[in-house]
Amino acid sequence: MKEEILSADFDLYIIGGGINGCGIARDAVGRGYTVALCEMGDIASGTSSGSTKLIHGGLRYLEHFDFLLVRKALKEREILWANAPHIIWPLRFVLPHHKGLRPAWLLRLGLFLYDHMGGRRKLPSTTTLNLRQALPGTSLKETYRKAFEYSDCWVNDSRLVVLNAMDAAGRGALIEPRMKCIGIEQSGKVWRITLQDMVRHTTRVRTARMVINAAGPWVDQIINMATHTAASHNIRLVQGSHIVVQKLYDHDRCYMFQNADDRIVFVIPYEGEYTLIGTTDRDYDGDPGKVKITPEEIAYLCRAASEYLKTPVQESDVIWDYAAVRPLVDDGASKAQEATRDYLLHWHGGEDDLAFLNIFGGKITTYRRLAEAVMEKAQERLGQKGDTWTIDAPLPGGDFPMQGFQQLVDRLQARYPFIAAAQLHRLARAYGTRLYDLLGNAAADADLGEDFGNGLREIEVRYLISHEWARTAEDILWRRSKLGIGQTPERVQALERWIKINVPFNPPASEARRAESPPPR
Repeated sequence: MKEEILSADFDLYIIGGGINGCGIARDAVGRGYTVALCEMGDIASGTSSGSTKLIHGGLRYLEHFDFLLVRKALKEREILWANAPHIIWPLRFVLPHHKGLRPAWLLRLGLFLYDHMGGRRKLPSTTTLNLRQALPGTSLKETYRKAFEYSDCWVNDSRLVVLNAMDAAGRGALIEPRMKCIGIEQSGKVWRITLQDMVRHTTRVRTARMVINAAGPWVDQIINMATHTAASHNIRLVQGSHIVVQKLYDHDRCYMFQNADDRIVFVIPYEGEYTLIGTTDRDYDGDPGKVKITPEEIAYLCRAASEYLKTPVQESDVIWDYAAVRPLVDDGASKAQEATRDYLLHWHGGEDDLAFLNIFGGKITTYRRLAEAVMEKAQERLGQKGDTWTIDAPLPGGDFPMQGFQQLVDRLQARYPFIAAAQLHRLARAYGTRLYDLLGNAAADADLGEDFGNGLREIEVRYLISHEWARTAEDILWRRSKLGIGQTPERVQALERWIKINVPFNPPASEARRAESPPPR
């Protein structure tokens, strides 16, 4: 029989290293709570790196009368842009009027609400386009004559997650990627969390006063583990898939295309040389860790884009694809695309039980608000410490004016003139002001180290391993960056060999310090 534990290592233990879990960890530790987080894979290796990569209100949710969610999301756009202007920036979307679908007046009414429901200050408002004269019309079939152009924002989704984790760790949180939760049980007045190290194949135990289940598609599995009950069914798993093709047009506008099935598809310039097309919505009942795009989804996305574009998109044009499972609240909606994207927070047990909070649903745009809502509930059980603070707190690398990115690039170019402009722009977008830390005193190309192709150099690889928990070529090429597109198998193998030879599987310094000496309670 295990000895009853009377004190805990941490106030909060968070299960899940996606955007919700990392956002909560950052908010909580910034208020003064002791915090730890585990993730069974890499940071952002699940749903949070498989989005359409937009910070948006969700124009289409207005049709489902989800006004509160749209308003909440719209108010977050410029807050997030201001806090991370290196990885978040404005986009203009062109919505062509399709005469066989929604009437023009209805589209304009929806966009009027979209412009005025949230806290829009910097983003331009909606305008009407004559597609026979406007530049975006040159890419579309001549049958489309009228369109509306509106604003939303782009986000590098996986980097948003990593930056939240970095900030949390920098403030004292213990972030434990590749650490799978395999057991949760009550022990006295604390939770006892058993973890399996997925690299070293060992186990360890953490204790906490409160557990937050932010496991996304695996949230029900964690509930079942903690409660030893039959399978729970609180979420609806919906697969969303995307394809990437070579650049389809030369201008910087994005498109939102309506389809006859009442869905919409986005077409977005991507990583300079490519175009991103997505997303699908289909119910999913398999292992969330094994989700893959289906041939039917590829055909659907190609068909949807070809309905509008002058140059058809063929299935053979697809050079990369990705799919992810969204853990949506199961609200009984008849179609996957109609299921709410809002979040639900639910206590397990009563007020006299140990604190165990489950998170269902959510979207990347509202992660910061979700974290604040979680902390409101946590304070009820743990007692209040600090106040809300993330609304105007820059993420790592984002401490420059929200419209000052080009000025940052100019300063970096003056400091590192030996780096090509396109390469420096890519690095500045990824790291912002932290690029000074990454490049340090580099004074010539040789100081950047080995060249792994597509602009990836040894100095960046070392930084990602030392500061951002990267451990594999996949982490570096597909989540910390998208440099895997166009990368040759030989160069990927060279990167893998370099990592194996040069990098022991040790945690970043901030993580190691916390692991060695958990805070006393």
